[in-house]
Amino acid sequence: MSTDDSTRPDESPSSEVAETASTPVVQGRREAVREKAQQVHVRQSRARLVRRTALITSAVAVVAVVGVVVAWAVGASASKPQLSPDADQQDGFLVSAIAGGAAITSPDDATPSATPDAAQPAPSPSQTSTTAPVDIHVYVDYLSPSAREWQLANSAQLKSWVADGAATLTYHPVSMLTAKSNGTKYSLRAASAAACVATYSPASLFAFTDDLLSRQPAVDSDGLSDKQLADVALANGSDDPKQLRECIETEAFASWVKAATERAVTGTGDGVALAGTSMITVNGQAYVGEMTDPAEFSQFVLTTASGKSAKNQTPTPSPTASPSVTP
Repeated sequence: MSTDDSTRPDESPSSEVAETASTPVVQGRREAVREKAQQVHVRQSRARLVRRTALITSAVAVVAVVGVVVAWAVGASASKPQLSPDADQQDGFLVSAIAGGAAITSPDDATPSATPDAAQPAPSPSQTSTTAPVDIHVYVDYLSPSAREWQLANSAQLKSWVADGAATLTYHPVSMLTAKSNGTKYSLRAASAAACVATYSPASLFAFTDDLLSRQPAVDSDGLSDKQLADVALANGSDDPKQLRECIETEAFASWVKAATERAVTGTGDGVALAGTSMITVNGQAYVGEMTDPAEFSQFVLTTASGKSAKNQTPTPSPTASPSVTP
């Protein structure tokens, strides 16, 4: 009895000590696992934060780049010359002098047979009128076949009338056929080139118009490039070839041509609206005769200059139809 009693108390304390000793180890392991898990969670949170920050930064950078590109595009567009030509007079250019140009014409470009013979010049309006010179305005689309026909048929007598002071001649470049050149907008670019010539080489405007219309491309073709337009202009002479070429090749007056064309379609200063691809007015009256017949146009000019046009005639019992613009 005494032996058993003496041994039990010794065994009980040792087992309690062992159990107590194992408890901190387990708790330590649990704390270590918990701490490691917290560290992993912190690292993952930091990684998510870094990724989110990177995405936000990238988005801001993209927006900034887009803003810069848009600002550059707007600035570049705004920096392009969009002013009206200096020589502009009611959307037209007065031919004050006609210089002899070094026009380069293709062998296939033939002047219409109706052009007056140099030995038999058309009569000048001043021969039948003592009033002020007749005022001729030409609305010219450089891709218009009718504009080509009229210009080449009447070129000789126009030179004579301007030189004699019998007529004033004003060209109005328009772009009615801009959509008829395979997307190259030749009509618009050629009109802009004419405005450049009128600004930087006014004495060459008549020769340039003659030359450009003589080599007129077919409708629905690409037409001449800006460089070729500049070459034609420079071939007819210029006091400032560098500025003239830059003006033409940058299409500096394209916006002005668009606006001038819209105004011409709405109604010209003569009170006549441009309804076709070309139009000629004499003292405010639209010419509706044959475009290839210089004699008919000359007669119209003489009649208008003498005050016997339909606009100024006394009404008769048999009224005549008023002139209208043929498309």
